[in-house]
Amino acid sequence: MTTHVKRAYKYRFYPTDAQAAELSRTFGCVRKVYNLALQARTEAWVLRQERIHYNATSAMLTAWKKTEELAYLGDVSSVPLQQALRHLQTAFTHFFGKRAKYPRFKSKRKSRKSAEYTTSAFRFRDGKLTLAKMAEPLDIVWSRPLPEGAQPSTVTVSRDAAGRWFVSMLVEDQTVKPLSAAAGAVVGVDAGLDHLLTLSTGEKVANPRHERRDRARLARAQRELSRKVKGSANRAKARLKVARIHTRIADRRRDGLHKLTTRLVRENQTIVIEDLTVRNLLKNGRLARAISDASWTELRSMLEYKDQWYGREVIAVDRWFPSSKLCSNCGTLQSEMPLHVRTWTCDCGTTHDRDVNAAKNLLAAGLAVSACGAGVRPQRSTPGGQLAVKQETQRAPAGISRP
Repeated sequence: MTTHVKRAYKYRFYPTDAQAAELSRTFGCVRKVYNLALQARTEAWVLRQERIHYNATSAMLTAWKKTEELAYLGDVSSVPLQQALRHLQTAFTHFFGKRAKYPRFKSKRKSRKSAEYTTSAFRFRDGKLTLAKMAEPLDIVWSRPLPEGAQPSTVTVSRDAAGRWFVSMLVEDQTVKPLSAAAGAVVGVDAGLDHLLTLSTGEKVANPRHERRDRARLARAQRELSRKVKGSANRAKARLKVARIHTRIADRRRDGLHKLTTRLVRENQTIVIEDLTVRNLLKNGRLARAISDASWTELRSMLEYKDQWYGREVIAVDRWFPSSKLCSNCGTLQSEMPLHVRTWTCDCGTTHDRDVNAAKNLLAAGLAVSACGAGVRPQRSTPGGQLAVKQETQRAPAGISRP
């Protein structure tokens, strides 16, 4: 059975002054409609214990456009406004499903500036994209081609904190197909800070520490920003300089993670990782900055959706599994293993590199789960919107031997 993957292709573009003004108005209207609908739904529940859904908020939007105060909502395309209401409905669905917190109001300064257009609000012909309410097509930099014959089903326009404009096109990509079996290749992966990843094969992937490389530039730019008068043009320029450094760091980090995860997926049929609670780890004040720079959560997300694309398997081992303290040779469990201990010798005479030993133990535990199917439970939603399945060990007893 052939399944086609929905995939987003993101490109940078350079709007004309008129296009930039139209899109900025649209971003503001999207934010306003989202906040009004959230306020209406919150008040309906607090005051009347009444749940209202997308259809009711859509009718409210029609009424808002007819008022003198909100008549400007009719000056932009209605599709992004309707999509904002759908996104709010999704946010409430996740909240009631206990998968997310209560939806929050969008901030003019901090929230992401974006607008989503469906097929009725854009035209894509001969490689040119024209949005509703615009006479000219967008000047897109085609850094890579769309799949042959692909037609976008959704277009999302956004602007980041550094002032860059992007357009993301969601298409059905028929070129993404399951890879051929990797000859039973399996690998255990231990995440760390000295090395970003350590594989059960003994390979260690260096931690590029992107934020540390630009830390001096960032600190200098932030000091300059703090000295500017609030509301001044010079403060706006200084803020833009800080944002550009942040985006440079994030772009390099994302590029490196994409290359690394793609290599792991192509070379291995099964990848075993540890179910780290990054949110709790970030409470460690000494390591929070380094953990954020490593971006373990983004790395895991990439592995999960790429595994779905290419027919691989990711197994997450329970966070309480003592992978570092367990001898991968004889199964003896050490009572203590402080973080500063990087190599240790077991009673059986085997000398272990802490990270390589942990990766080998994760691999053994993951293969045990894969064989018996124990501990299967739903995992968080993947970027594609489908619910993945995570297989994890229970608190495994000592004595799991190396495969």
